[in-house]
Amino acid sequence: MKKLRFSEIMNLLLIAVIIILIFRLTPATTVPPLKYRINKESERNVENTDQSKNEENKLTKLNDSIYKLPSPRYDSDISIEYTLANRRSRRTYTNQALNAKEISQILWAAYGITKSYDEPEFLRGGLKTSPSAGARYPLDIYLLSGNISDLPTGLYKYFPIGHKLKKIHSQDLRPELAQVALDQIMLEEAPADLVYTAVFDRTTSKYGERGKKRYVPMEIGHSAENVYLQTVALGLGTCAVGAFEDNKVKQLLDLPAAEEPMYIMPVGYYKKIDEVKEQLNK
Repeated sequence: MKKLRFSEIMNLLLIAVIIILIFRLTPATTVPPLKYRINKESERNVENTDQSKNEENKLTKLNDSIYKLPSPRYDSDISIEYTLANRRSRRTYTNQALNAKEISQILWAAYGITKSYDEPEFLRGGLKTSPSAGARYPLDIYLLSGNISDLPTGLYKYFPIGHKLKKIHSQDLRPELAQVALDQIMLEEAPADLVYTAVFDRTTSKYGERGKKRYVPMEIGHSAENVYLQTVALGLGTCAVGAFEDNKVKQLLDLPAAEEPMYIMPVGYYKKIDEVKEQLNK
């Protein structure tokens, strides 16, 4: 074997030193430990989840008249037994505003879709929170917004498909609604009012006159009780109102000819009153 000369050895040592210096001065590009990577990925997932939740909690304006409601929730820390035990008709309200999430939850409880179906057409999007004879779903719900954060004042119609509101006009109709409801001031004081209407033909086309006299009124009761229980779970109050002048309500809301007003429910934060008075007014 050929022996290396001293100069050759020195050259090799110099090359080795240069290589070592290059590696030491170059920034590290090693893969982070698995635990670190998992933690960072978890942080990103949490950020994405929080962003999704924030978007779900917001009222989204799709165009000049259509608003997408926040997604409803399907569980809470409040039991059904608690809501049943604390259900009361509340007739006095504070001036505290409701928010879009609360209105979304109430409308969903009233008539929201729980299982979607495209057909048959009379399902109108699918099965809902309220039972309906033959699943004919004859009801429509209007919202009179007077003091709801992020939702402008006005009259809206609720559409379960897509969980949306369609704005009809911008006038605050609560004072006029109170007048045609025999001056029940709570309809003006509450930040929001729900007005139920019925298209009887949706039910009578299958069940005849019995649908109008029995099944549709039964369904309104089912839906209204959902609103009662949901308001309890949210710390809000409501009251079922059937005393009003039908024709004047229909005219005030400019309802289609086929729709008949059936029920009104104010919704809002209620004033704490004496329990005895509360019991007398149930």
